[in-house]
Amino acid sequence: MRTNNFSPLAVVRNLGILAHVDAGKTTVTERILFATGTTHKRGEVHDGTTVTDFDPQERDRGITIFAAAVSCAWDGHRLNLIDTPGHVDFADEVERSLRVLDGAVAVFDAVAGVEPQSESVWRQADRHGVPRIAFVNKLDRAGADLDTAVESIRRRLHPAPLVVQLPIGSEDGFTGVVDLLRMRTLTWTDGTAAAEEGPVPDDLREEALRRRRLLEEAVAERHPAALEEFCDRETVSAGTLTAALRDLTYSGDGVVVLCGSAYRNRGIEPLLDAVVAYLPSPLDVPAVRGVNGEERPCDPAAPFAALAFKVNATATGRLTYMRVYSGTIEKGATVWDAGARRTERVGRILRVQADRHAPLERAVAGDIVAVVGLKSARAGSTLCAPDAPLVLEPPGVAEPVVSVAVEAERSVDTDRLASALARLAEEDPSLVVRTDAETGQRLLSGMGELHLEVAVEKVRREHGLTLNVGRPRVSYRETVGRGVSGLVFRHVKQDGGAGQFAHVVLDVEPSAEGFEFRSAVVGGRVPQEYVRAVEAGCRDALAEGPLGGHPVTGLRVTLTDGSTHVKDSSDTAFRTAGRFGLREALRACAMVLLEPVVEVTVTVPEDAVGAVLGDLAARRGRVSGSVTRGGSAVVTATVPLAELFGYATRLRSRTQGRGTFTARPTGYAPAPAVTTAR
Repeated sequence: MRTNNFSPLAVVRNLGILAHVDAGKTTVTERILFATGTTHKRGEVHDGTTVTDFDPQERDRGITIFAAAVSCAWDGHRLNLIDTPGHVDFADEVERSLRVLDGAVAVFDAVAGVEPQSESVWRQADRHGVPRIAFVNKLDRAGADLDTAVESIRRRLHPAPLVVQLPIGSEDGFTGVVDLLRMRTLTWTDGTAAAEEGPVPDDLREEALRRRRLLEEAVAERHPAALEEFCDRETVSAGTLTAALRDLTYSGDGVVVLCGSAYRNRGIEPLLDAVVAYLPSPLDVPAVRGVNGEERPCDPAAPFAALAFKVNATATGRLTYMRVYSGTIEKGATVWDAGARRTERVGRILRVQADRHAPLERAVAGDIVAVVGLKSARAGSTLCAPDAPLVLEPPGVAEPVVSVAVEAERSVDTDRLASALARLAEEDPSLVVRTDAETGQRLLSGMGELHLEVAVEKVRREHGLTLNVGRPRVSYRETVGRGVSGLVFRHVKQDGGAGQFAHVVLDVEPSAEGFEFRSAVVGGRVPQEYVRAVEAGCRDALAEGPLGGHPVTGLRVTLTDGSTHVKDSSDTAFRTAGRFGLREALRACAMVLLEPVVEVTVTVPEDAVGAVLGDLAARRGRVSGSVTRGGSAVVTATVPLAELFGYATRLRSRTQGRGTFTARPTGYAPAPAVTTAR
């Protein structure tokens, strides 16, 4: 749908800032708040004075941990902005944010280009269909190169990068940009906030004209209207280019690339102009669709529908962040929580400014706000009008891969710890709390070592608890290495009254998918309703494998035969037969233990490469690549997650504190010397 310029929603932009850790997301956000007049002093990550990184742990660690929402105004438009984490352990926080955003700014380091987590969040945005523009940051750094960064975008992310600026100066001499659409310069000097506009200098004119020509050709190649004008006039006007760039951004066929240095406050105003020009308003995105196919238009007069994407549970109450997709909500209104299947009353509505809030009387379609008063809503809950129920697709929740045992040092604090952990899991669905059936220990599971460190520290700080924490351990899986055919299982039970009878014959074999079930029964020997019960029983059996009680994945089960009893067969009997039959089949299979593996990217001085390679080999790492960039070596390897505990400390000691690394999950691989036939 094209934007209706007379609608107030046309001037709203809901966008996120995405990037790899330390690419400058939070600094970009802080400069946006400063440029829009929302703040009157530039916040600095290294000083702990940022608006969005307000949590004490974020300021201590110098990274974004929790997605923070802020609102600001630019050129008559309202920007609802979410600064997202860049560390892989907090990718689930990014997933929940992307679910409710209409657009995003992807920030890249001008020296490193596309880094591992940059690629991961880009793929997340692809899955959600979120249009993006790119901002190549840190052009003032030694070794910064716009063309190299753009080439890495083209090579690793595969959109067509459409560069609309030419840097003026390089590294420490970077002072501004040439705007290739309007053929003008924008320069900044230290101590001034606004850009100075001027003509393109003679020494840059030839290069600027060449890049403008490349931009026109790239756009004309992908946009019919631009192609028509290019063929007629052998050039493309700024107006046509702007409209074409917006269309290509919406479709994902191209990504507009800008550049600058957020730390030095250079390039932020053109970035804001690009957000307004190229990213969609709520009217430009398709109508939200419920899981049953119902559509709700982005219309304040339509029935109310919203998705909760974040919950802050504190001792004084719960703050529920939500994106309003349709309708209007006023404070004091009653809403229907489709997940909990209960009505709730909205006490207050707040416009969010990170850890500060401004009260609102109402929120309308297109808004991102927080509400107070909801008791049952969780991240992913649909909130809607009671007389017009709707269920929206919730954001996906990643499966935890690392666990630690957590216990209170004093037994009298056990109940307080249970309450604190329950509140943690309520705020962050990627944290799972459970009790080990064998040891009785309380286990906290999450996405990585840092994720669990942050969670435990939060419990300590906010609840004043002294905790004992066990060594992290990874979540293993089991799979079928060699299957079994024709396994016969009979479930017969007679204990007075109606009995239970089910007879199944199962084939089990490896599969590239997580779990597949199919029926090859002929002649109606097992009725269809009992086939579904057998499948449900097989799924029950996947919870614990024969090697060590780990979840089972990567298998195909085929029901090949069976029989029933005229009186004693039932859904319950066949579900039981499916569960115990598959367990018996798995014990007869050759099972393989799988361990989680991650792709590690290590950046070290060239003189430390040998030590780092040796250490990775000792950790069962398989090196997949090594490149030299600006005096440093970048080594990529696949390493078992269990071998990475404590790696940060070891890397610092081997490189005199000069080495850094990042890791991203890549799935599971067979663990060595544990293939077991039973």
